[in-house]
Amino acid sequence: MNYLGWLFEPANWSGQGGVPERLLQHVGYTALTMITALVLAVPLGAWIGHTGRGGFLVVGLANGLRALPTLGLLVLLVGALGIGLIGPLVALVILAVPPILAGTYAGVRNVDNAVVDAARGMGMRGRDVLFRVELPNALPLVVGGIRSSLLQVISTATIAAYVALGGLGRFIVDGLAVRDFPQMIGGSILVAALAIASDLLLAALQKVLVSPGLRVAPTRGRRLRAVRDPRPAAQAA
Repeated sequence: MNYLGWLFEPANWSGQGGVPERLLQHVGYTALTMITALVLAVPLGAWIGHTGRGGFLVVGLANGLRALPTLGLLVLLVGALGIGLIGPLVALVILAVPPILAGTYAGVRNVDNAVVDAARGMGMRGRDVLFRVELPNALPLVVGGIRSSLLQVISTATIAAYVALGGLGRFIVDGLAVRDFPQMIGGSILVAALAIASDLLLAALQKVLVSPGLRVAPTRGRRLRAVRDPRPAAQAA
């Protein structure tokens, strides 16, 4: 059986329920979830990291929400809120918030104190310090949290097809119902391709947004020089 043949079948790429429609649905769910999570998590994480108040809540909340069983949370919320978009969307937001919240908090909190003191010495107020100093320096960890959250949302939106949500997960769920394994494999490949493409896009965006001075400097040259120096340590001294 040609398991990859389903992907190259023209009928699967057109009409209602075809790949383009399911892909747009999946991207729409993901975008709506990520925008909601960013609005909730970034301001809260930045404020807590800036003031230092409630840091233990961030750690506890992030760890607690990450431990929630994904499918169980989806079924619980759909049972409470009814079948539709609201239940799965709330579940996706709950799972998307912790990585962004933790990344933003850690990024702001770990900014060098000397940099913050210098900014205050120049007359910057608290808000200016946060937006002009701390957040720009925190961007690597903030974007890292967003990337982790995005992958979580894309994968969870696939599982949400079990509770009547659309998207690429329908190919897997519907294929399983009729034992159409090529359709299941094709749907899995599409989800993986979407996740990889999204992560690569955010990685490219991170290179544009993050200042080169904040990137980790390569240490390969120093390691090579150390290996090439054949002198004993005492002689080298």
